[in-house]
Amino acid sequence: MLKKKLLITFSISLFLGALYSCNQIVGSTTTANAGEHPDQKTEMEEAGQQDTLYLMDKLDSLNRNLIMFPPVDSLNKIDPKQAKRNLRDSIYRELNKKDKHIYLTFDDGPLIGSRAIDSIATAKHTKLSAFLVAKHANMSKRLKNDFERYSKNPLVECYNHSYTHANNRFHAFYSNPELAVADFERCEEALGLTHKIVRMPGRNIWLFDDVRRVDLTSGSQTADLLGANGYRIYGWDVEWKIHGLSGNPVQSVNEIYTRIRTMLGNKSTLKPNNIVLLMHDDMFQNKKGQALLSGLIDSLKKHKDYHFEFISTYPHKY
Repeated sequence: MLKKKLLITFSISLFLGALYSCNQIVGSTTTANAGEHPDQKTEMEEAGQQDTLYLMDKLDSLNRNLIMFPPVDSLNKIDPKQAKRNLRDSIYRELNKKDKHIYLTFDDGPLIGSRAIDSIATAKHTKLSAFLVAKHANMSKRLKNDFERYSKNPLVECYNHSYTHANNRFHAFYSNPELAVADFERCEEALGLTHKIVRMPGRNIWLFDDVRRVDLTSGSQTADLLGANGYRIYGWDVEWKIHGLSGNPVQSVNEIYTRIRTMLGNKSTLKPNNIVLLMHDDMFQNKKGQALLSGLIDSLKKHKDYHFEFISTYPHKY
């Protein structure tokens, strides 16, 4: 009888321990009481942040096939593929309860559209990230002034998009990694950039922390050399494309808005709950283009769980 009581007590302890662990993993839905001590709220917020980081890491491991599922046998009745789907679905459900982070990034400035982008950032009180080509800043007094507007606007952060933009001869540019890196270093010095952050012209390459994603191998050596020199490289999840002749945005606001919503929902971005949108400054040089950008920002701001961030904080650490 004593052994039976001990066994029951041990089983209950295991169940309560597992229940507590699950609550730690997926987060608690309990709200703070009005009289709760501020330190307790901070502890709850920190627990929520750790919860989200855990979920992001878990999904990353799942996508990299680092989590093994046992085969079907007399003890395990769930097919490994189904078990993987079940785990992914459960992670998605929990991540969908968390805040989403949007990075509006603009390439090739300063150009004619840069001044309007700067004004929209101020009017909408929205953080924007500008990847700049130093050569453009020296093309005219107006463009130099536009760069200075960017650099003085607390809602705009400036990053490195090379000095020459490879003169639009990307394969030749990346065939000599040392000269390519020197071009980025020249841009950093010419513009006085304070962030060691790069977007590579003509390439959607990511290189930071333990992430290395290369779209075209001709840029891989340059990317690795930039990384060795302390630079972080960011690509993009979705592109608002530019019409080559007119310079106008190709997709409608609704198309881009829907694409952002879908990718955040199905976790198809590089990092879940974080999405990087690529645009180009010269897409917004006329009033029609400027109205489209304002419309997109307004649409996204309707979601209280969407937050605009600088690329320097990517991915958001909660």
